[in-house]
Amino acid sequence: MLLLVGLGNPGTGYARNRHNVGFMAVDEIVRRHSFGPFRSKFHSELSDGKIAGKKVLVLKPQTYMNESGRAVQAAMTFYKIAPKDVIVIHDELDLVGGKVRTKRGGGHAGHNGLRSIHAHIGADYARVRIGIGHPGDKGRVVGHVLKDFSKEEDVWLEKLLDAMADHVPALIKGDDALFQTKVAQDMAPPKPEKPKSAKSEKSDPDKQDKDESKK
Repeated sequence: MLLLVGLGNPGTGYARNRHNVGFMAVDEIVRRHSFGPFRSKFHSELSDGKIAGKKVLVLKPQTYMNESGRAVQAAMTFYKIAPKDVIVIHDELDLVGGKVRTKRGGGHAGHNGLRSIHAHIGADYARVRIGIGHPGDKGRVVGHVLKDFSKEEDVWLEKLLDAMADHVPALIKGDDALFQTKVAQDMAPPKPEKPKSAKSEKSDPDKQDKDESKK
């Protein structure tokens, strides 16, 4: 059994904030993979289902971001889930908007949700970091993360959430690199088609025959 945690703040006022992109990601995963309805448990909203043949619990802590670890630990204790079987999806200031990176272990980089989880269960869990960009000034960080995504950002956000839901089976199977690669491929702009050169058209005997028949 795996515990997939999306981080965010509860309440409609925060629903579209950049800081809530973890909630948005797990909501789309739950919808796409036909999980059961969310129910209140462990100071959280909890849903369960199967992905890639594995039982997956999706948790959205309702404790506010800086107490996320309390909810995560409660669910882990009840279901006897080890830290290595926990995956946390969260916003990341130090990544460009729309980029996704996976990581296992390591520090919390000042993220309040991760800081709380570290304090309760240690660092040996996986993270999926969703880039929301940095405002460029440390003093503007709080305002940046607690504001809604802009209309321009909504374009890549919808595409990103779709890609993550599409490729989450790779993540559940433990293939973090494949998940990251597949999402990046879906987010890449389409390559423009190369126009056929006049030389290649002349050297195509089939095309020449067709052209002759039209005369």
